[in-house]
Amino acid sequence: MTRFIVTGTDTDVGKTVFAAGLSQALKASYWKPAQAGLEGETDSQAVARLAPEATVLPEAYRLETPCSPHEAARVDGVQIDDAALALPQVDGPLVVEGAGGVLVPYREDLLAADLFARWSLPAIVVARTTLGTISHTLLSIEALTTRGLPVAGVAFIGEEEPVAEGAITRIAEVPHLGRLPRLAPLDADTLAAAFATHIRVDLLS
Repeated sequence: MTRFIVTGTDTDVGKTVFAAGLSQALKASYWKPAQAGLEGETDSQAVARLAPEATVLPEAYRLETPCSPHEAARVDGVQIDDAALALPQVDGPLVVEGAGGVLVPYREDLLAADLFARWSLPAIVVARTTLGTISHTLLSIEALTTRGLPVAGVAFIGEEEPVAEGAITRIAEVPHLGRLPRLAPLDADTLAAAFATHIRVDLLS
């Protein structure tokens, strides 16, 4: 069974777009455990729009406040419970998208990477190609690997930066899964075409 966590070096790095492309390519079920911020298009709604052949599962938590899940839950008066964060039981591939970066807190006693370690699924790290990405990405990979979590590879978003991309994947000794350019327009067709052209899904098998 093909199941992956999609995480990133930061919020708004492009992991929802990548998760949508991967969910469409694998015809997977997609799950975002906690959505913090409901104004505008949510991540699950974006995946439903961008990946028409994916099955979008309901979030465990839909929090009004747009910030880290632990603070959004506090503001909204919600208790984040371990049982609700258990992986959904689905047939076929599963793509799970984390909130924010690798060490974002879901509770003060539960960081994203610790939750990922409970699931024991390989992680794909989505990274920018802009200045600072080497340190941010290597720190993210280190936080995952020190918890015993396998890293399936790094996927980059943005303009080509071969020096940074090569340094990250060589130093961390993880696969380079490819690079998605910024897409305009961004829709199901342009994403599917870019994903097929630029992302090495074969490295995930």
